[in-house]
Amino acid sequence: MKKFLDENFLLRTETANKLYHNFAEEMPIIDYHCHLPVEQIANDINFENLTQIWLYGDHYKWRAMRTNGIDERYITGGKSDYEKFEKWAETVPYTLRNPLYHWTHLELQRYFDVHEILNKESARRIYDECSGKLQTKEYSVRNLLRKMNVRVVCTTDDPTDTLVYHQKIKEDGFEIKILPAFRPDKAMNVDDVAEFNAYVKKVETVSGVAVTSYTSYLEALKKRHDFFASMGCSVSDHGLEYIYAEDFTDEEISAIFNKIRNGRELLPSENLKFKSALLYIFAIWDHEKGWVQQYHLGALRNNNERMLELCGADSGWDSIGDYPQAKSMVKFLGKLDSGNQLAKTILYNLNPSDNEMMATMAGNFNDGTIPGKIQFGSAWWFLDQKDGMTKQINALSNMGLLSRLVGMLTDSRSFLSYPRHEYFRRLVCNIFGEEIENGELPDDIEWTGKIVKDICYYNARNYFGW
Repeated sequence: MKKFLDENFLLRTETANKLYHNFAEEMPIIDYHCHLPVEQIANDINFENLTQIWLYGDHYKWRAMRTNGIDERYITGGKSDYEKFEKWAETVPYTLRNPLYHWTHLELQRYFDVHEILNKESARRIYDECSGKLQTKEYSVRNLLRKMNVRVVCTTDDPTDTLVYHQKIKEDGFEIKILPAFRPDKAMNVDDVAEFNAYVKKVETVSGVAVTSYTSYLEALKKRHDFFASMGCSVSDHGLEYIYAEDFTDEEISAIFNKIRNGRELLPSENLKFKSALLYIFAIWDHEKGWVQQYHLGALRNNNERMLELCGADSGWDSIGDYPQAKSMVKFLGKLDSGNQLAKTILYNLNPSDNEMMATMAGNFNDGTIPGKIQFGSAWWFLDQKDGMTKQINALSNMGLLSRLVGMLTDSRSFLSYPRHEYFRRLVCNIFGEEIENGELPDDIEWTGKIVKDICYYNARNYFGW
């Protein structure tokens, strides 16, 4: 019987062991999509304790605790940091076969060299040891990134963000690239009239453009897109239920913009046309600058109205949606491609039933100009676990070229999430290793090892140009 989380964790064959330890293990990390708070990197903060770095903002853990019957006071409420941690420690033994069990103990091992199982009995010892280390300079957030061999981090930033903390990091000469990513979801979200009009005022303020029409709104947003580019941004990101691809004219969108600026609610058809127009324009700008655009599709968000009112957004009340994806996606990508204005694109799906559709969709628009121009992105959110990652890898292998995948990302708000890259890499090596030993692939360790290194690091480095 294997020891839990030993050096060959998830590696079932000798060939898989060689692929991981000789090729994948030492590869640097490019985290091209995450939600790390850039202010904390700029100020190189130290967290006071394990709860602050591990439980604040982590809706994965919060959902597990709620499912385990933990009162909200110990999750997002007013209980002390240690009381919250103790409740998490009580929950961990009940997370067997949930990825949280693996992630929790990987993070304890990789960051803190703690190999003890976390439970109610070990909670105080582990909390004190890890919290003590977190208060030392070695465990500042910049040193945590260094510890995990991170080379590039892309944060997620609204067009109205001043990027002042990115500027500070750049001026500090921090050797790890911390780059902004342009996330304009709020700029096209006209679901709520008052919220959208308040957002337009913010755009006016940061751009210096008086927004009196749809044309001037685009002018203001274009200035922000240009500003992001001047700050080193070369990536955009969109979190959408599905791709918006309604037919529209400029005259229609101008009228819709005026309607909402006058405080009037939009018809559902008008709402979709406006979002379709903005999404298309952002894609044109991305292509003009040679950016990579990312589309995270399929989340059904903020489903529990009672708890949303209590806890706010991004607190763990989201799920997988079952939206139709294919027709609107092919229409949107096809329109851009027909005008030779389709940027490098990464497509992520949250519903695993869409895996094969996504993999074949990417193939529709890979035109031979660059390797892997259109990517079926790594398993995301609810799917970034052993089964979900394996299914994404297999779908891509069967329908496209796994060898051109740009690898894993954290999509996390936590500085302790980088073992997710290790988790992904071990699974990739295990899949290749098993098929070599089964005679399904040739026993060519050097070539397969090169492919593994490409997936772990070099494909992303070349694709993004970092």
